[in-house]
Amino acid sequence: MNSDKPVDKLTKNKDYYFENGLMVLTAHFLKNRGYCCGNGCRHCPFKK
Repeated sequence: MNSDKPVDKLTKNKDYYFENGLMVLTAHFLKNRGYCCGNGCRHCPFKK
């Protein structure tokens, strides 16, 4: 899913962190983005 909402500059440990070399988005970032992308993100606040 694509959104027309621009993404502001990301802040380390607030919007994301790295685990085993992979970027993990935080619930804070995902909630502010405003929609679920459907990729099964670990911290997705939109899970049912």
